[in-house]
Amino acid sequence: MTFETLRLEVADRVATLTLNRPERHNAFNLTMAEELHRAWNTLHGDPDVVSIVLTGAGEKAFCTGMDLADVAAGETTESGKQSREEAPWFKLTALHNRCWKPVVTAVNGMVVGGGFHFIADSDLIVCAEHATFFDTHVKAGLIAGLEPVGLARRIPFEAVMRLALLGGSERMSAEEALSLGLVGEVVPAERLLPRALELAHKIAEHSPTALARTKQCLWESLDVGLDEALGRTWEAINEHVDHPDLAEGARAFVEKRKPRWKPYTGK
Repeated sequence: MTFETLRLEVADRVATLTLNRPERHNAFNLTMAEELHRAWNTLHGDPDVVSIVLTGAGEKAFCTGMDLADVAAGETTESGKQSREEAPWFKLTALHNRCWKPVVTAVNGMVVGGGFHFIADSDLIVCAEHATFFDTHVKAGLIAGLEPVGLARRIPFEAVMRLALLGGSERMSAEEALSLGLVGEVVPAERLLPRALELAHKIAEHSPTALARTKQCLWESLDVGLDEALGRTWEAINEHVDHPDLAEGARAFVEKRKPRWKPYTGK
């Protein structure tokens, strides 16, 4: 599969998806939004992919959000005239597209504005030491809304408000992001992709179906109260009882060998 704004590579059950507009700091335009939608759906249904690493091209920026050149030219629908179902900006991330395969995000530089979509929706996040985080929506006359709402599930509310209201006047460092729990690890730049791939490969050793269903249960629990979340999770566990990976995992443990898992294709 070829893309204009992305790179996609698959090896040893791990896909690496790279935002590939380094000349625009990996800002997303309409083409990238549409290609991300296609990529996530392809990865979700690919039986050869168990886990995914998401990163950006180059060393300066991970993603600086929506390309303001497109906004200035009137080539986007940032005015909000589209419904949520129609808007391509709701199809950027794995979570937006209900791709339940685990995603490890490798933050290789600046995260700005709409780039926080990927941070808010990631499962594990590894961050380079030089990365910074800031939101320039209000500076450009735009509402800082969608991304901060997602971030409020991950970090303290006051920290989200600082990002949203300061408009990039101050930047959050990688170490500050780590202390707030926005990212899980901070590593030297040269260790970023190797560490993200290491985590993705460790994840990929496990049952693809159990991983996907675990991710789905956890993320969907955030949308409802505790009692309903536990009820939904119990239903998922009961449904999973008949999956062959349960018996295979037990047999492999007893026989002291690696399990032979069934592929997961989102069904």
